[in-house]
Amino acid sequence: MGKKRIEDANFNETGYSYTLSLISGKYKPVILYCLMEYEPVRFNEMQRYLQKVADKTLSQNLKELEADDLIMRKVYPQIPPKVEYSLTKRGHSLVKVLDKLCDWGNENRK
Repeated sequence: MGKKRIEDANFNETGYSYTLSLISGKYKPVILYCLMEYEPVRFNEMQRYLQKVADKTLSQNLKELEADDLIMRKVYPQIPPKVEYSLTKRGHSLVKVLDKLCDWGNENRK
């Protein structure tokens, strides 16, 4: 077995790159963490948790996470409308990764 050569490598073909493409950004990891800790969560609760996030930005991030099957959106047929977000089975499979990030942060925080 030969030594790996960087000339032959393509970062975009790695699992790491794929995972980052799903969860990268300023708000996606925080949204996933929030749902991991407090699901189900309503839009306004999420907005308060994230503090200074615009409606449009939060809505776009939630739509992207839903399109990637990491979260689900449940709409209740009532007036006023009620919408809750929670992790999908696929989203729950990221909990181990998020937990490890938390562990590392707790161990290395000064």
